Amino acid sequence: MSKFLLGMVLLRMISGTLEITAALIMYRLNSVEKALVVNSMLAAVGPFILITTTALGLIGIADKMSYSKLLWIAAGLTCLFIGIFKR
Repeated sequence: MSKFLLGMVLLRMISGTLEITAALIMYRLNSVEKALVVNSMLAAVGPFILITTTALGLIGIADKMSYSKLLWIAAGLTCLFIGIFKR
C-alpha cells in the first residue's frame, strides 16, 4: 500500500472518529446550545482534513499526471477553498 494512500486513510479514520465522538458528546450534553459549540469545533477540523487528504492524494499521483491536468485540479481546489473560507 502506498504511504500516501495510507496517510489519506488514517486521516479519514481519525476524522470519522472525531465526528462520532462529537455526536456522542452532543447526545450526552443534552443541550442545543452546547451541541452548537461542539459542532463549531468540528467545522474547524473539517477543512483541515480535506486540504491534507487532497494534498496527500495529489502528491501521490503527481508523477503520473501531466502538468496541465494538475493545473486544472489546482484551479478547482482553489475555487473550492475560496468557497469554504469566504466570509
